[in-house]
Amino acid sequence: MTTIQNPILTGFNPDPSICRVEEDYYIAVSTFEWFPGVGIYHSKDLKNWKLVSRPLNRLSQLNMWGNPNSGGVWAPALSYADGQFWLIYTDVKVTGGQWKDCHNYLVTCETIDGEWSEPTHLNSSGFDPSLFHDDDGRKFFVNMVWDHRLQNHSFYGIVMQEFDPKQNKLVGKKEVIFKGTDIKLTEAPHLYKLNGYYYLLTAEGGTRFEHQATIARSEDLWGPYEVHPENPLITSYPSIRNPLQKAGHASIVHTHTDEWFLVHLTGRPLPRQDQPITLNRGYCPLGRETAIQRLEWHNDWPYVVGGNEPALEIEGPKMEEVIWEEEPHTDHFDGDSLSLHFQTLRIPLSEKICNLVDKPGHLRLYGQESLTSTFTQAFVARRWQHFEFQAETKVKFNPSTFQQAAGLVNYYNTENWTALQLTLDEAKGRILTITTCENTHFGQPLLNNEVTIPEDIEYVYMRVNVQTETYRYSYSLDGQSWQDIEIDFDSYKLSDDFVQGGGFFTGAFVGMQCQDTSGEKQHADFDYFTYQSNN
Repeated sequence: MTTIQNPILTGFNPDPSICRVEEDYYIAVSTFEWFPGVGIYHSKDLKNWKLVSRPLNRLSQLNMWGNPNSGGVWAPALSYADGQFWLIYTDVKVTGGQWKDCHNYLVTCETIDGEWSEPTHLNSSGFDPSLFHDDDGRKFFVNMVWDHRLQNHSFYGIVMQEFDPKQNKLVGKKEVIFKGTDIKLTEAPHLYKLNGYYYLLTAEGGTRFEHQATIARSEDLWGPYEVHPENPLITSYPSIRNPLQKAGHASIVHTHTDEWFLVHLTGRPLPRQDQPITLNRGYCPLGRETAIQRLEWHNDWPYVVGGNEPALEIEGPKMEEVIWEEEPHTDHFDGDSLSLHFQTLRIPLSEKICNLVDKPGHLRLYGQESLTSTFTQAFVARRWQHFEFQAETKVKFNPSTFQQAAGLVNYYNTENWTALQLTLDEAKGRILTITTCENTHFGQPLLNNEVTIPEDIEYVYMRVNVQTETYRYSYSLDGQSWQDIEIDFDSYKLSDDFVQGGGFFTGAFVGMQCQDTSGEKQHADFDYFTYQSNN
């Protein structure tokens, strides 16, 4: 029997929805404003997971152009029935003010990594939808309802309506089946049926450190639902020193070995003790991750083994361990498509913006809007997945104006990032500089000490070294001799817990970017990209 270390999906992989198909297991996670939408991971043993699909990979399925930071795809729900996969997801268009303008869709596919269908719009009454397949073949759609009225709590309750697959639409009555508990902020509903009961699993308490998962049951699908006598099912809130914080937003799976497990959202604060703590327990630049716990049943109620707080290490299922082939650390851009780990912001980048063919063996980016844009950026990045890692690239770029820049970026959202970039100075020629954005306050720490690049240098190598609480850039002109830029940036400033205003739910990314605010679309060629954990 194996031992599983948590989290099982490191880095920004929140809101897990787990699905079993015979002896294969899949988890779908949220991607928010990052495109393609939804990440689906595959496992044979619940311990080792591999990213195998990004199903929302066409603009016709997901168009987030102009979506706000942390808008986009919230809480996908993955299920399997009738010989196909069903994926429910929300596209959130407005996050601020009194409204959450959001639209709920369904796509299907016979295989997890195939071409998923065009979306069917189901409703727009709230977010976190899921689809329940009852024993008699009927299907029911549940989601939280958003209440914009000033006098009411905005989380109105969990609504249910039948879905007719023949008509491909919701039909019949819609009714609120659960108003939640006194914890409030009731969302993320998932329905299950077992031993004559319907179980409704929800998330409550918000998605920060007060987060938790609540479960209720009823003999009637439409309720009323009684809450677990020892609610919540899981939370980290009472356990300030637990390294797995923010536990909640969960999903249950019954294995082919007749065991029960719960996958859930979690966040790991930086282990440093002298961070500037405000109203939270720390900062989680890796974003909200996915962990797993073992479940046991008593009196037809599920319980987390060992108590209702998350454990860093659990006993795995009675399955043979299946370890996937290790993925390469370096992408040399010599294939016909990018790795599934790479994403762009809000929209797919057309070949006129991003391609692997104009300069073979390179990723070519044609300069677009700035890193502050919510529309079209030429930015290809991947999530931070470790507290300590090194990322590196090699870029060829010949700017003709100071409005053109290209380089290596560490990014949380349009309001929080740092960028090591090649650009042009009218007097010095090509220079290497750093620009920072911290809650929309901009800085240029090398303003009086930019690095001038000799005219005979074709490529510049760029690197970032992340050392838990800080990260530092360096560069090389030959790929052998590296020069540190002796400025330490704080990792915690690329986290949900730092950014102003709240309501942000992603994590830190690192990647390659080219901007051209002159509109000339000057291109940059990236020869490779390496991401290597130091652990």
